[in-house]
Amino acid sequence: MGTVSNLRKREFSKSCHVLLPLFLSIFFLHFGTSNSATLNYTKYRQVSTLRLARIEKHLNKINKPPVFTIESPDGDIIDCVHKKKQPAFDHPLLKNHKIQKVSPEVPKTKMVKTDEVRDINNNSSRRWSDVAWQIWHEKGQRCPKGTVPIRRSRVHDVLRAKSLYDFGKKKRGAFHLSLQRVDASDVTSGNGHEHAIAFTGSSEEVYGAKATINVWNPEVEVVNEFSLSQIWVLSGSFDGSDLNSIEAGCQVSPELYGDNKPRLFTYWTSDSYQATGCYNLLCSGFVQTNSRIAIGAAISPLSSFDGNQFDITILIWKDPKIGNWWMSFGDDTLVGYWPAELFTHLADRATMVEWGGEVVNSRANGEHTTTQMGSGHFADEGFRKASYFRNLEIVDSDNSLSSVQDISTLAENSNCYDIKSSYSNEWGSHFYYGGPGKNAQCP
Repeated sequence: MGTVSNLRKREFSKSCHVLLPLFLSIFFLHFGTSNSATLNYTKYRQVSTLRLARIEKHLNKINKPPVFTIESPDGDIIDCVHKKKQPAFDHPLLKNHKIQKVSPEVPKTKMVKTDEVRDINNNSSRRWSDVAWQIWHEKGQRCPKGTVPIRRSRVHDVLRAKSLYDFGKKKRGAFHLSLQRVDASDVTSGNGHEHAIAFTGSSEEVYGAKATINVWNPEVEVVNEFSLSQIWVLSGSFDGSDLNSIEAGCQVSPELYGDNKPRLFTYWTSDSYQATGCYNLLCSGFVQTNSRIAIGAAISPLSSFDGNQFDITILIWKDPKIGNWWMSFGDDTLVGYWPAELFTHLADRATMVEWGGEVVNSRANGEHTTTQMGSGHFADEGFRKASYFRNLEIVDSDNSLSSVQDISTLAENSNCYDIKSSYSNEWGSHFYYGGPGKNAQCP
């Protein structure tokens, strides 16, 4: 403990030694490197001692003292924090919360298990447990029992955000297109969020959702844009301030992570993204129970065009006995849960599920962004070329998983990103989606 604590103090002391003398001058910050030639991580900032002090105070709050620390090959620092000391319990509604020790009742399923990694070159399949599916695992290091792995946040992570308040949060005003009429004004309104999604009806009683998501490495043009593929579990009013949302999937976000790598992420809000909730563990709320999965860490291996395809299976559901919303990964591996106390409408049940992709189109150069969704290829190109969601399922009131039979699809700007749904015995309800963004039909 002492050695790790001193290491963290030395790291910050070294950062301050570089930053503080420059607080009245232009601060030159390198965010990292990217495989995208158009992506620029370099910014110039004025950083005052007061702002640095505020950032350090916030980092000291969310970076809990680790029992053990792992340096990932990709530059991430993973802190193994005692599970009872994790950020979740800083939430005022969770001061007296006891970690759920009784295993949640996993939904019953009639589907064939979809927790495999498929190698389409030789038709063999492997399970995710056989693959170093997060980069920080590659050296074989693990967090000790009784701890949870948390990706450490650092000064430059906060400086990429618009403000300290905005760090780790979705931009206010985020919304879901599935309940809107789509016309040209939606595309040009300046909201900047574009989708290709499938969704259920808005009046159903839903207690969870599941899907297997094809993982690619979409290129992001501008630092404050992102590209993600996720599941939304929703309840509340879409045009008010009380929308409850639980979200999980994979995301490329240079602003949040400082690179162009796809990462496992979670999100939650109970007030339409206004003040509550955040990505991953960057605020209090989500209770992690797993010692091998780091939320916010990079995913590997990835799918390649006309080559090997890799996917991840995510299940989000409400434990019928205790009421917490759990997340599992792959072969029923429990990651953690969102306590029921965090929510208003979702304290009871969900009313809608969405699956699909989302990008931010900032139109930084007055043209549509070249930020890709999914694989960067349109749905019609199909398997090994377009990205997919397969085996869409929902959890009913009996805690049973059933294949989604009736879904709607929406892409509000189909010349840039589109979606095409289908059904088969092996993949159940599924869809291909995505696109390149700017092209001849999407100026």
